[in-house]
Amino acid sequence: MLDKEKYTKLSKFMSKMLRHSPEEFGLSLDPVDGSCPTSELLGALHKQTKWSDIGVGDIEEVVERCEKQRFEIKGERIRARYGHSHDKVGYPAAAPPTVLYHGTNVQAAPSILKQGLRSMQRHYVHLSEGLHFAALAGKRRGELVILAVEAEKASHAGVVFYYAGNEVWLADRVPAQFCYVYEHAKEVGTNESIPH
Repeated sequence: MLDKEKYTKLSKFMSKMLRHSPEEFGLSLDPVDGSCPTSELLGALHKQTKWSDIGVGDIEEVVERCEKQRFEIKGERIRARYGHSHDKVGYPAAAPPTVLYHGTNVQAAPSILKQGLRSMQRHYVHLSEGLHFAALAGKRRGELVILAVEAEKASHAGVVFYYAGNEVWLADRVPAQFCYVYEHAKEVGTNESIPH
């Protein structure tokens, strides 16, 4: 089992390889789902002196332990589920749950409530089925605000949602009329209050 420091560093390095600059490491990702053979990722890791002793089990451990569920292994292939900055990876369009959540901060929330959720520097807006993942995503941006998105209503109005797996949903944008403040940071995790 990887110690905490090594696990964190390997997870970040795998993110760089699979989400941001695969070509820098000689990886060619499938244009449809963004995957590559796990053996190719392992080979690319082995070319880095620091990671020459990593095995497939270590990669699998990172996939399993990642709280944000960034990675997925299917058969002999691995991919980053979301967050790509190199190419826009395709996902299957799907009917979303009634409500999805988005973590942001108190500075950005007023703008989102006026202009809607936009992908900004990313390829998609990231949403989640539960508060935990939204809180994880939003905490690193400042004082946390959780926004609720009326996804089912938005879908009926023509917004296309894509399922990235493990409770993560994506959209190109979500108009402001479908977004509202659900919880502030101090309230998240203390109860499942009725949305205001």
